[in-house]
Amino acid sequence: MLSFLPMQGTLFDSATLPAYQRYHLGEAILDYYPSWLEPERADHYLQALLQETPWRQDSLNFGGKKVPVPRLQAWYGEPKAKYGYSGLALNPLPWTPLLSALRQELQDTLQHPFNAVLLNYYRDGNDSVSWHSDDESELGPVPVIASLSLGATRRFELQAKDRARHSPSRQALELTHGSLVVMGPGLQQHWRHQIPKQPGITEGRLNLTFRFIHGVA
Repeated sequence: MLSFLPMQGTLFDSATLPAYQRYHLGEAILDYYPSWLEPERADHYLQALLQETPWRQDSLNFGGKKVPVPRLQAWYGEPKAKYGYSGLALNPLPWTPLLSALRQELQDTLQHPFNAVLLNYYRDGNDSVSWHSDDESELGPVPVIASLSLGATRRFELQAKDRARHSPSRQALELTHGSLVVMGPGLQQHWRHQIPKQPGITEGRLNLTFRFIHGVA
């Protein structure tokens, strides 16, 4: 499903960008590269990351009750690139050669720096992430987040914070194996996003969201 309206141009000033589509959502920009990684490389990265990542399942505190996060996670980055959300504090693991190579390739493609990456593993369609914006202070006033998908296709949904200003106020995009979404200027300020539960999906999806943490020397 694809319900955005494509716009001309590119979020970043580069003459060598792979095939992509731009979506302009009011004040927000989103770029989608449906085949950023060719299938063979996507397969390799998926299997290698699943095996080498020290996955953890954290819990969040809701009303004094600990609730397991419905997915597995790992946080990598520069030594001082600490990050947190919903009361959860994440300390970075050191970059691996594989993640460093992916980061460099993204920086070369997008001409934008990244110093940390959050890995989320959705083991099947019962794993999910609820509505949220990545607008924590350490991401700066205008976050740019590059989101790489590996494995099962999952639905990426967006909802406008001010529904009266956007028609339609809900959007959706199917994220496929090897695809890249760049959540650009305005996206976190004006929209929320989620990966909803899809119980019919039995395969896993690995998502890597590369970020820039401010205040890191």
